[in-house]
Amino acid sequence: MLFRLGADAVLLLHAAFILFVLGGALLVLRWPRLVWLHLPAAAWGVGIELAGAVCPLTYLELALRERAGQQGYAGGFVEHYLLPLVYPAGLTPAVQYVLAGVVLGVNLLLYGWLLRRRRARPATPRG
Repeated sequence: MLFRLGADAVLLLHAAFILFVLGGALLVLRWPRLVWLHLPAAAWGVGIELAGAVCPLTYLELALRERAGQQGYAGGFVEHYLLPLVYPAGLTPAVQYVLAGVVLGVNLLLYGWLLRRRRARPATPRG
């Protein structure tokens, strides 16, 4: 039971990390110091997809599921949980490149918008 809960917790953490990678720039709008956490996370997300690699969180979740007596699954988190929601076919390198492009594109748009907004803001006098 404990290993199953651990696997489920890793699954939730993994999903939260993916959401942070995709939309963390919106959080940077509210908390600018998060940029130092978000940019490396976004770079990791793009890099893992471009490399065609599997995130270490997937391996941790699978190990915990096996220790809990559950059957693991083949492939990575994206392929197992997210891909069926978006694409009916399996994960291919071409699809991973598209996913990397989506992550990169969304973040470039959000950070571009943030920079533009910051530049348009009038300077406040200090005194």
